[in-house]
Amino acid sequence: MEIKTAEFVISAPNVNMCPADTKPEYAFIGRSNVGKSSLINMLCRNKKLAKTSSTPGKTLLINHFIINKEWYLVDLPGYGFAKRSKTEIAKLDQMIRGYILQRQQLVNVFVLVDVRLEPQAIDIEFINWLGQSGIPFCLVFTKADKLTASKVQSNVAAYKRKLEETWEEMPPMFVSSSEKRQGREELLDYIESINKQLKEGND
Repeated sequence: MEIKTAEFVISAPNVNMCPADTKPEYAFIGRSNVGKSSLINMLCRNKKLAKTSSTPGKTLLINHFIINKEWYLVDLPGYGFAKRSKTEIAKLDQMIRGYILQRQQLVNVFVLVDVRLEPQAIDIEFINWLGQSGIPFCLVFTKADKLTASKVQSNVAAYKRKLEETWEEMPPMFVSSSEKRQGREELLDYIESINKQLKEGND
């Protein structure tokens, strides 16, 4: 898939304020500081599309970007250690879960995981919640350029072993690097394949 246009549409404080549209939506989420904005900008070849920040946890709303006028890329707030009060964390959590559970246009969630770290409890918890809720998702390992190829492979294998403790079937997995543009084609091809299936199903 070639991205010809990527435009910001709206920042919504809750699922009810999201675009009144039936186009498919692909949501990106991950722990604060996982490199989500950089990945989105790399996919769209636009460094200014999603706001990157040295302060984790800047995304506080549900951000919709329309891609090629055909589908939405949705940038969700990160979860995890960004310095927030318990009230703010609870509010963000409610907003994220509300969108994921109620948004009928959502076809897939891309869960971003830092490939340099061993499996984190907060990520596993979120992944298990998606599975229990019946939400289709993939794992995207970020920051692959920070490790050797063999170390990336062994860390991904460790993640699989961790998931095998509770999962019979593995979700699709992608390895990415925003710096090296690694994983871009694979991710976009995956989205394109789902869009084709949806179109065929509607015809």
